[in-house]
Amino acid sequence: MTYVESIQELLIGIVLSSWNVLAEAAPYLLLGFGVAGILHVFVPDEKIMQYLGHSAGKFRSVLNASLIGVPLPLCSCGVVPAALSLKKRGATNGATLSFLISTPQTGVDSIAITYALLDPIMTIFRPIATFITALVAGIADDLLRSPRDVSGKDVEKIPTTNILEMASLPTPSSSLSSSCSCNSCGPNGTEDADTFSGRVISGIRYAYVELLGDISYWLIIGIILAGIITYMVPEDLVGSHLGGGLVSMLLALVVGIPLYICATASTPLAAVLIAKGMSPGAAFVFLLAGPATNAATITMVLKYLGKRSTGVYLASIAVCAVAGGILLDMVYSYLGIDALSVVGSASDIMPEEVKNGFALLLLPLMVYGIYNQKKGCD
Repeated sequence: MTYVESIQELLIGIVLSSWNVLAEAAPYLLLGFGVAGILHVFVPDEKIMQYLGHSAGKFRSVLNASLIGVPLPLCSCGVVPAALSLKKRGATNGATLSFLISTPQTGVDSIAITYALLDPIMTIFRPIATFITALVAGIADDLLRSPRDVSGKDVEKIPTTNILEMASLPTPSSSLSSSCSCNSCGPNGTEDADTFSGRVISGIRYAYVELLGDISYWLIIGIILAGIITYMVPEDLVGSHLGGGLVSMLLALVVGIPLYICATASTPLAAVLIAKGMSPGAAFVFLLAGPATNAATITMVLKYLGKRSTGVYLASIAVCAVAGGILLDMVYSYLGIDALSVVGSASDIMPEEVKNGFALLLLPLMVYGIYNQKKGCD
């Protein structure tokens, strides 16, 4: 076999493996984005703001922020301006921190793809662990603050211009609707929302153009990386180094914290790594830490919420991720389930032709979404 033929075989293998990952995820991604569109249209930002302020109380605001953040489809780059906008508009520090943690770790889209590519156990465990992590961080941050800090009298003022520059949005009220785009989620995303048909159109536009465009770039990268790992990495290589245990989880934590990757895009990587022999606990640590943090997010938290909140933010994620990973491995062991044998089992209920059809529908939507986002950033 010549060098050119070897390269061609390698590329074809990677493309086919990546396509298989996309086909497995496509039906559930389309469903997840549809639910995200419904949430966007029928859950107004004003209602969200109502439950996160000082008037709600320290614990209640943290609890509300943790619950609200779980289904919202914002990833780790889009959540920062949204959270800081909430902070400026009256949310407590603890609620802001909880929102920063719970929102990027899960969303209706990532929960759907978790079910498709992993299994029901991980699908249930992931949002529950996310909620607990956000709750722990928010409560810890409020407990470590003096009454004067928590009352809002000694809180650093956040310049509106800085928030809007990061989000590149026309008004703070639109920040909750933004994920990673420059200005794709502006006022046009909610036009004609006074009628039911207008709301439906607005929800479809948001779900399958704006939101899908926001994460498609990183989702495609995640799928391609998953295809590369599937085709090129020997199964015993991952199993021998990341098969389980505390060391594997700490390594996944070190890799995940500074890495920029959204919850949806991280799921194909985790699924492939489990298929190659990684323990579900170690994969969970990566799924929890990767979307919740990255270097840019840490910098913004340090600048606007302070060193103490940044320490609480990182410590809560690290401790809860590792504790959750250990607990998850114990759950699989107690139930006698081999994670390798059930990864992607949910997608077996759908014929290959149907999955490929959904993939053929999703791919052009992703390409158009990326184009629309880049056009909006020009």
